[in-house]
Amino acid sequence: MRKIAALAGLATALLVAGPAAAATAHDDTDNLYSAEACKVPGKSKFDFHIYYNSAQSGAWRNIGYSVYNFADVPDGVAGAASPLRFCSSGAGAGQGIKNNAASGENSHYKYTARVYYNSGFKGAQDVMAPYQYIDRFVHVFNQDASFQWT
Repeated sequence: MRKIAALAGLATALLVAGPAAAATAHDDTDNLYSAEACKVPGKSKFDFHIYYNSAQSGAWRNIGYSVYNFADVPDGVAGAASPLRFCSSGAGAGQGIKNNAASGENSHYKYTARVYYNSGFKGAQDVMAPYQYIDRFVHVFNQDASFQWT
């Protein structure tokens, strides 16, 4: 009985905490391998869109979960990681996102999106409230290393 109560409490905590606190290794692989990552922004279930060029242009990638380090995303194999790359055929397609992003858009209805200068959600950051976009990052323009929902 105690195990069931503990599991129910944990499940409730994860549901209430949202995407920022409920990150798992599965989320990392979703950011890397899910088809949602490369769908046209606005048609993806992933609500953060990061772009290679200013004004939400060029190649993009949709991100569904917080990313500790754009260049070193765990890929589901113990000890292995891969860089997160821009999708599409626009300018920057195939380039790593780390230190290459110029703009972003948050299409989440509830959570704030933060892009950080350093890995590990540290340093200067650009912040986007729900439904906000930034045409040209002010603090992390081409110097971006991590992303977090808050």
